[in-house]
Amino acid sequence: MKNVFKFDTPLFLSVVFLLIFGLVMITSIGVPKSIALSAPDILYPNCSDANVDCYLLFKKHLFRLGIGLLAFYISYKLPIKFWRKIATPFYGAIVLMLLFVLVFGSTFGTIAQNWLVLFNTSLQPSEFAKLAIILYLAYWFSKKQAYIEDFKQGLIPFCIICGIIILPIIMQNDFGGTLTLALIAVSMYFMAGAKLQHIGVLLLFGIIGMLIVILAVPHVRERFQGFTKVDEECVEDYCWQSQQANIAVGSGGAFGKGLTQGVQKSYWLPQASDDFIFAASAEELGFIKIVFVILAYFVIALRGYEIASKSQGSFETLLAIGLTMWITVQAFVNIAVNTGLFPVTGITLPFVSYGGSSLISCLVAVGILLNLSQNTSHHENSINRWGNRRSHYPQYGRYRRN
Repeated sequence: MKNVFKFDTPLFLSVVFLLIFGLVMITSIGVPKSIALSAPDILYPNCSDANVDCYLLFKKHLFRLGIGLLAFYISYKLPIKFWRKIATPFYGAIVLMLLFVLVFGSTFGTIAQNWLVLFNTSLQPSEFAKLAIILYLAYWFSKKQAYIEDFKQGLIPFCIICGIIILPIIMQNDFGGTLTLALIAVSMYFMAGAKLQHIGVLLLFGIIGMLIVILAVPHVRERFQGFTKVDEECVEDYCWQSQQANIAVGSGGAFGKGLTQGVQKSYWLPQASDDFIFAASAEELGFIKIVFVILAYFVIALRGYEIASKSQGSFETLLAIGLTMWITVQAFVNIAVNTGLFPVTGITLPFVSYGGSSLISCLVAVGILLNLSQNTSHHENSINRWGNRRSHYPQYGRYRRN
């Protein structure tokens, strides 16, 4: 039977599932935080008290979801040539906003200074920086096809473009955002046709940079040390977070304790509705149910790369790759943190975590991705890069052979 939808239906349904899942879990997990935010001065708050709003997070998330769905619809309807046109000015505007955050930004009680407070609401420009770097790199690579493999005209400009937008985020102490941006950029550079030697140089400098940050920045060093002590008794903040997340996942077992019945969210697991929503959800739902969340991100990854492999232009192909990498890399890094497989990074779970900037920017990304899926070629275009040792450059639905 012919698909009645013009866009990629499995991708769309996976995102809808994650949005509904996030709404349900924020309703269940967000009660303790809702009480703390709505009644900070009440000694023994109770949901029956008129001054206590046990569903404050749910209401705020629902409002942000409404804005996100509007942004999703607009990004889905806008022609791809619009995104090509605004790639450069959007990149410039985000860089300016990131610099503005360094001077006027807020921390909201965290280590990272990456929020702007505008009209009594907060905005996190680093979340939109991911879209900006994807748009600009897709545009730049499509224009510089002949120079991708060149050291001076390919690798050096690429490093400058990425450094301009990543450096302010590093200065904001947002190393989770830095990691995500770097992985997105290098992946796009690889798929654009970079030499493997140049990718190796980037990875080497990346590892050296991480080691310097771990040794020089106290809270990053603490997080790394905490990651190595997850299975030990610990009192340090970041060791505590990883350990309590592991307890939440393990105590949920196969079938979970049931919605609203989780214990870790109330007293032990910090940021249960934000960065650690996966662990808190695993406690209430159990392994059998939570695995569907992981599968949803696998579907997004597979469908995203299918869209990229059948796109009819180099800009479109690289844009699809970048957007897919953004959503899936961020998701699996977050899940790795929640299960003790990676140090605490402070990044959200796309479409699920409580957080307006992340939710809205990810919905814009998937709107563009679904738009791209409407105009893909139906010819078989393999995205398999491993046919030879050199990378391939996507050009109008085909890959250049070396």
